[in-house]
Order: sequence, then structure tokens, then C-alpha cells
Amino acid sequence: MGAHARFSPSAAHRRLNCPPSLVLEEQFQDEESGYAAEGSAGHALAEHLIKKHLKVRSKRPVSDYYSDDLLEAVDEYVSYVINEIEEAKRTCKAPIFSVEQRVDASEYVDECFGTADMVIVTDKVAHIIDLKLGKGVAVFAEENPQLMIYGLGILSMAEILYDVEIVRMTIFQPRLNNSSTWDIAPDDLKNWGEEVLKPRGAMALMGAGDFKSGNWCRFCKARNQCRARAEQFLELAKLEFKAPALLSEEEIAEVLKVSDELSKWASDVYAYAQEQAIVHGKEWSGFKLVEGRSNRKYSSEEEVAEAAMAAGYKDIYKSSLVTITEMERLMGKKEFNKILGHLVYKPQGKITLVPESDKREAINNTTAAAEFQED
Repeated sequence: MGAHARFSPSAAHRRLNCPPSLVLEEQFQDEESGYAAEGSAGHALAEHLIKKHLKVRSKRPVSDYYSDDLLEAVDEYVSYVINEIEEAKRTCKAPIFSVEQRVDASEYVDECFGTADMVIVTDKVAHIIDLKLGKGVAVFAEENPQLMIYGLGILSMAEILYDVEIVRMTIFQPRLNNSSTWDIAPDDLKNWGEEVLKPRGAMALMGAGDFKSGNWCRFCKARNQCRARAEQFLELAKLEFKAPALLSEEEIAEVLKVSDELSKWASDVYAYAQEQAIVHGKEWSGFKLVEGRSNRKYSSEEEVAEAAMAAGYKDIYKSSLVTITEMERLMGKKEFNKILGHLVYKPQGKITLVPESDKREAINNTTAAAEFQED
């Protein structure tokens, strides 16, 4: 079995909705973005901290990506997992805990395997927990294909030991203050595997089926050049770019449905064109490369400080409180909550218009209008 799954659970949402995208994407090289690298660093730290709690030997990872924001997000996730671990110990005599568990679902689709961030199995429940460190898009557990595939793989192992009654799936997304859990019966999950995953997975491996654009295109390697995606967005040109106030309610609704993806598509096309111009010397009609504006920087902060102080300037440093994560690490969670718990809060998230398919609970119009006026 190779290092990378051909049918990766992390891309399952795209494969099930646009099966031929798998073969199309195989023409492109793998490129890890800075966001992906940061996510990998965060997962490595979470793995270490959970293993430490389980008293499993682990070496603390080191990374340049460990910002205060990332450390706080990882700490939130680890705290949640530890609570689930302790609850499992209370309800089951011999629970099973596995961090970064390899999961194989090749029983349903050839070369379909991946890694579940955390697995907790008791005599009744198989719980798969997935950490998402992204800041852009909220992801939910309900009918999530990636987690359902993990569920199938974990279920096949767990049922050897226990008569599992529930497969529980949780997505924990701390940077968006988003956490969701969804339960499904083992038989229902297996039926989905047979009726949906297996046939669509077979189509994807062959490159069969029709191309179809949607929100699953966001991380597709072919997104910049995909004609199906372009045709969907170019349909908006039929509106002749009318002023918003001149559009009908139906037209506005149609634009809202794809506006977020349209914006990202335009950004993707621009990024692709710019990369081709800078790296490969491609010249685009009507465009040129220029040097952007930059800000001044110190060549050496130490030498600047020495020179300024030698000239008699003393007030050259600023000081501020350490971050909440650092303060909690300094005091310990229990002491932190005792001393500072009443002084820490999470502000309300910014009100945003989203599609009805979004899993977050709706707020009433009165509340939204009041906050909008306050802004």
C-alpha cells in the first residue's frame, strides 16, 4: 500500500459529487500550502499532548508554525479529547484509545485509507474525532463523507471486540468556535458504504461520470482550469452586471448561492495567472508584472537598540500582557480558572449571511439588525 491513498477520505466530498475529478487531478503535482503545513504542525502537537495524557512515550514536536493562536486552538482540542477519554473510562471497563489511527476502507473502495485524529471505542460507542484547524470555512459532522469513511474503517475493527451500537463522529474546529457531533447506527453507515461510497468510488477510480462544480471544488488541483467550474460562474454574465438594486429577488438569490465560490474562483484564476507569469515567464495580454509596495524593516533589531540607546534614547521598547494561552500554561488550567476565569470571555462572532444548508443555528432578524447598526 503506497504512502498516499488514491481515493483519500479527505477528498471524499469532491469524489462523491464529481467522480471524474480524481483522474483529472492526477495530472497535477502535489503541493503543500503554508496552511496545510501549519495544520500538520498543529496535529503533531495535539498527538503529542494526548499521548502524554495517556502516558504513551512521545517527543514534543518543534515547528516554526507554533503561533499563540495555533497553540490556543490545539489546547482547546486536547482539552475536549481528554474529557472524552475520561468519560469513556467512567462508562466502560476496557475502552480503547488510539491517536492518529490508520483507517482502511478498501473493503468499499480500492486504495481508500487515511488517518483518524482520535478514536475512542467503548462497549457501545465508536467515536471518531477530527481536528480542523482551518479559519475559513466551517465544517460539520452530519453526513460528512470523510468521517463516514473513517467510521466504516473503525467499525470493522471495533466490532471484533464489541457489539457497537453507535458510530459517533465529531468535528472540532476551535479557530471558528465550531464543534459538531453526529451519531449514526452501524447498519445505516454500512448501507451508505454499499449504496453510495462503493459505486461512486468505483466511478472515481475509472474517471467515469460527469464533472460537476460546487463547494467541493475549493481544494481541487484542477480548479483553476476546470471548464465545468468556469461555465457555472460565467453563467452570471447573463445578468450583465446590473447594479444590485436593479436585480430581481430571484437573481439576487442565485448570485448569493455562488458568490462566495465565485470570489474564490476569480482569486484562484488570478493566483494561477500570476504564478505562471512570475515562475514561467508567461505574458498575459493586457497585464504586466510590477513590484508592489513594501514597508521598511530593521536589518538588525539588536544593532538598532544599541545605536538608539547609545544616542540617549531609552523609551524604545513596548510591553504587553502575555497571551491567554501562555498565561494558562504558566499557571496551569486549574489555577488559571480560579484566578482569571472570571476575567476571560469569548466575544460574539460576527453575524454573517450564509446558505440555509449551513448547519449553524439561525439568529433572529431583530438581533442581527441591532448588531449591524452598532457596527
